[in-house]
Amino acid sequence: MANGKSGRPKKAVKRDAATGVRFTRAEYFIVKQKALKANMKITVYVRSMSLEGYVKARSRPADKQLEKQLAGMANNINQMTKLAHQKGLLTALLFFEKIRVELDEILNRLRDDQ
Repeated sequence: MANGKSGRPKKAVKRDAATGVRFTRAEYFIVKQKALKANMKITVYVRSMSLEGYVKARSRPADKQLEKQLAGMANNINQMTKLAHQKGLLTALLFFEKIRVELDEILNRLRDDQ
């Protein structure tokens, strides 16, 4: 570094007040599972729940892949509509059936993850 300091940069917001929360083993297991499902550390999960009352889960790499697939399928549906106008309904219907099967597979994977 140019100023002669090395190491981690200072955080913009410093958390300087600490508190402890005690859980039974069962409660801790439940909170830990919910934090894992939200893809968060337990402390971040508990802080978010206490301050906001809800948790917005962080996206996982698998979710990003599914989002890309769904975006690609939306493009395919647009192509199908264009094809229906150009070549007729039967060709577009066959194309649509293929897309519908792929969409069902993605939706089933999403259901299985939850």
